[in-house]
Amino acid sequence: MESVSFLLSGAVLGLAAGISPGPLLTLVVSETLRQNRKAGIAIAIAPVLTDIPVVAVSVLVLTKLSESGFVLGTISIFGALFIGYLAYENITVKEIEISTRPAKETSLRKGIIANVLNPYPYLFWMTVGAPMVVKAFGVSFLSAFLFIGSFYVLLVGSKIVVVLLVDKSRAFLRGPAYIAAIKALGFILLLLAAFFISDGLKLFGILQR
Repeated sequence: MESVSFLLSGAVLGLAAGISPGPLLTLVVSETLRQNRKAGIAIAIAPVLTDIPVVAVSVLVLTKLSESGFVLGTISIFGALFIGYLAYENITVKEIEISTRPAKETSLRKGIIANVLNPYPYLFWMTVGAPMVVKAFGVSFLSAFLFIGSFYVLLVGSKIVVVLLVDKSRAFLRGPAYIAAIKALGFILLLLAAFFISDGLKLFGILQR
């Protein structure tokens, strides 16, 4: 049962990261509009290539600190603040602005550069992703695998779906259904932020486990 909760957490976070406004989504859509859906899909898979060292280092650092309840509690609270910020951004979104200015780099290279320079993956894995992976490993290897796997399947998969929809209809991003989906994910992220606050308070010894 606990493995299923990690699967669902990874899926929700991946979906939110996949369809919420941000530098990589902007690049995914702009390349689809400027070139074709193949270019958009190439950028959508960039996180799989760029996040590996970030994930590895974050999990390694958190594993070393796993005995310190105060440190992990502090990280959980910062993670809650980060998720809360993402939730606020989603809930208050009104429209998606996309630039289609030409660029010289190939699509995949642009996606890699954009993701490496984007601070969100680093913040996410240090404050949210890595603590979840360490906690999942405490349950089982399968739980950790399901969290990471569902996160990236939904992260990349949702961006590819956006590419295909934008390729068929350029009005999709401005449609009410897409905006409503982003806002709904914002409220789900608020629930996850509350979970991280609760976890942090338990690690501080303020709440009972």
